Amino acid sequence: MHVAEAGEGPLVLLLHGFPESWYSWRHQLTALAEAGYHAVAPDQRGYGRTGGPAAVDQYTLHHLAGDALGLIPALGARQAAVVGHDWGAPVAWHCALVRPDAVRAVAGLSVPPLPRGTRPPTESLRELAGGTHYMLHFQQVGPAEEELARDLGTTFRRLLAGRAALAPGGQPLVPEGGGFLDVFADPGRLPDWLTDDDLAFFTAEFAEFGFHRPLHWYRNLDRNWELTAPWHGARITPPALLVAGEHDLVVANPRTRAALAGLTSYVPGLREPVWLPGCGHWTQQERPAEVNAALIGFLRSLD
Repeated sequence: MHVAEAGEGPLVLLLHGFPESWYSWRHQLTALAEAGYHAVAPDQRGYGRTGGPAAVDQYTLHHLAGDALGLIPALGARQAAVVGHDWGAPVAWHCALVRPDAVRAVAGLSVPPLPRGTRPPTESLRELAGGTHYMLHFQQVGPAEEELARDLGTTFRRLLAGRAALAPGGQPLVPEGGGFLDVFADPGRLPDWLTDDDLAFFTAEFAEFGFHRPLHWYRNLDRNWELTAPWHGARITPPALLVAGEHDLVVANPRTRAALAGLTSYVPGLREPVWLPGCGHWTQQERPAEVNAALIGFLRSLD
């Protein structure tokens, strides 16, 4: 696995989401190093210089968590704090669920630790969104990767800086006959937290390595549900933290907000969530100072 790392001290793994890379953690790597931690941000399976197999079924949560957990002894540590954003958050939560002996603490940015449901996720999404939810759109191999790769500059401008048009109920739905990017308006100009150099990094990475393997993560939703059956009803026991933007499309819908109230029964060590006013989905890039303070404060509370 390709990793970026900084600092010495207790290990902190930083797991990125879709469609990102280790670079999403550029602000946290230096801050955590300066605070006395060994911060490591890998390109996860299917991304960047890590790469990965072509088969869809090689991107389950077991594979992804196994990669992250395997890095801990490979980096000379016995335990790590594991932090994830977007898709990296379910990987982090899963690491803490299956290997609490190796995960001294866990933090999720954007995506909360939701317990396993009683039926396959795609079935629930079809009932919720009638087949137009973006995660269902990603199930078919080909159209989504072709759309996203067509004009990388437009793709990353819209995904990182564009405001999402949410349907009633707060769900991001792909319009009939349209594509995923139609969910996001062109921003016109970049926000202060995103530079032309940042966009250039992401576009160069995906020009070289593509979207095919990263999209496989979504194509294992039902397989993940099947594989995690032995942990149905199990709790995440390490100390835990959730950091989310108030405008984040993942938690903006009433259904998810309502579910957050009961999370301590599933994650008994969950601290009070940190809400970032005015912040969208790209949490650690949009609000690096606040995220750094929250993570370092959480980690120091463990000592």
